[in-house]
Amino acid sequence: MTTNNPPRRFTPMSQFATDYPVLLIDSDAPIRELHNCVSERLNAVVKYLNLMACTSLPDYAEIDINTVTNIALILLRDVGDVFRVIERRGFDTP
Repeated sequence: MTTNNPPRRFTPMSQFATDYPVLLIDSDAPIRELHNCVSERLNAVVKYLNLMACTSLPDYAEIDINTVTNIALILLRDVGDVFRVIERRGFDTP
């Protein structure tokens, strides 16, 4: 994957579908906003996986299970990316 270095203010999010970072996190965004972003995604994926855990697997094809897994993976990658920005900001502050 080839990447150009974006300005320090913007941190590229993890992506595997593109060669150039198209989704960026504003590293200067207020911590509360970054937290809200992480919280929204984490709560969504937990509710989503709880729903899937209560579903009978024989009712679904293998492709459906792969789709569910990929959706959860994308959301959790987003969470990890934003958490890294929050941690970097928190650890850089005296």
